[in-house]
Order: sequence, then structure tokens, then C-alpha cells
Amino acid sequence: MNDMFGPREVLEEAADRWWMFLITGIAWLVFALIVFQWDYTTVYAISILFGVVAMVAGVNEFFAISVSTTGWKWMHTILGVLFVVVGIYALWNPYDAFSTLAALVGFFLLIKGVFDITVAFVTKEEFELWWLQLVVGLLEILLAFWVAGNFRKEAILLVIYVGIIALARGISEIFVAFKLKGLRRRLAAS
Repeated sequence: MNDMFGPREVLEEAADRWWMFLITGIAWLVFALIVFQWDYTTVYAISILFGVVAMVAGVNEFFAISVSTTGWKWMHTILGVLFVVVGIYALWNPYDAFSTLAALVGFFLLIKGVFDITVAFVTKEEFELWWLQLVVGLLEILLAFWVAGNFRKEAILLVIYVGIIALARGISEIFVAFKLKGLRRRLAAS
């Protein structure tokens, strides 16, 4: 987006891209379904799976930059770069990455949960379904602390964590899509 746009133009441009988030949300949900159906029992396969998820999450954050205000652009940029770097590390060193995978998944879930709760409360007055995002955020935080427990040795749990991340991401993306679509209707009415 160009800095010459006023606030209304920025909102209109963001609202016109609501469908991007709907598509990415659906893609995350399909990916979560696939993750839960496959049999990942090796350290190598789980690390590769996590690397791919992290890189896709990074690209998804870069998409979000185009519909964000200046402050949020920095946040999406930092998250996008972090996800891509972590994804590359997991793909490059799958055996080393496995030992830190649970910590990374727990950290991701904690940050994502706090973010979802914050957005839910900030948009409470604007969106009727704000509480759904609040519930997702609370579940993500609970899962973050579960991951921090003594479950790191179980390979299947790491696959479940990755599937849960993809599921939560899909739900969040669909929330954003419909929030932007509602914003689009309100802008057209005014």
C-alpha cells in the first residue's frame, strides 16, 4: 500500500481483500485434516512437517501485511521472518530441530493465543463473533502450557501439536476474512 492513502482508502483496500483470508483459512483447515490423517512416526518426518508448516505460516504473515496498518505491518513482518527462519532450520537440521520442536510449538501457541485474545477484545464492539476468537485464544494458551509439560518425548503428540496449530490458524484466518467482509459492508453503507 502507498503512504499517500488516507485511513479510509487503507480500510477499503484491506476490506476488498477479505477473500484472501478465507482461502488461506480453508487451506489451513484442509492441511490440519491431512496432518491428523497421516502416520508420522519418525523424527525426520515430524521435523519436515513442522518446517513446512512454519514456512507456510511465514508466507501467510507476509500476506497479512497488505491489509494491516503500519503498527501491525511490523508485527506481521517480524512473525513472517521468524516463521520462515524456523522453517528453514527445521528442514535443514531435522534431527536437531526435533529436540526443540516442542518448545517452539509451545512458544508459538502462547504468542498466538495472546494475540487472538487481544484482537478479540479490541474488536469486541465491532464484531458480534468476537467471543469465538477469545475462546480460540484461550485454548491456544492452555495448549501452550500443556506442550511445556513432560510430553516432549512423545512423537505423536508433536504431530498433534502441529495439527492443532494448523487448525487454530485456519479458524483465525476465517475470522479475519469475515471481519474484513463486515468492514467492507459498513464502508459501502457510509
